[in-house]
Amino acid sequence: MKRFYALLLVSILLSPFTGCGGNVGLGGKVTFTDDGSPLAVGTVVFQKGNLISRGDLKSDGTYTIGSLSERDGLPPGEYQVYIFGAEKILTPANQDKGIEAVTEPLINPKYFRPETSELTVTVKRSTRFDIEVERYVAPQGRR
Repeated sequence: MKRFYALLLVSILLSPFTGCGGNVGLGGKVTFTDDGSPLAVGTVVFQKGNLISRGDLKSDGTYTIGSLSERDGLPPGEYQVYIFGAEKILTPANQDKGIEAVTEPLINPKYFRPETSELTVTVKRSTRFDIEVERYVAPQGRR
């Protein structure tokens, strides 16, 4: 019986060092379809049911996905993927306000929602998921 309790105590003490309960490392790079340049601003989101994992884009277009922190990975499974890619720009406002900041999309807005992004990935083991996105094209008469 002492041996059982000793093994139990050792397993409890070592459990913080055994990793993230089966999570899988995932990252990649987001680039534009037209010229291969990186999307340098935004967030990549992986969603499976109520589980949402995200990773912020770096200036070179790379990202790392995490559930609780940026690098802890995510559980294996099938995920819908969507991306927020926008920047704030300064524009002239009406005479009373002077200049105001407006958020302008950098990518086609279809990527903003899991239902319209057409991006999915099956995660089984550590994975690299590179994504190509279309640039935002402003409607005629804007910008």
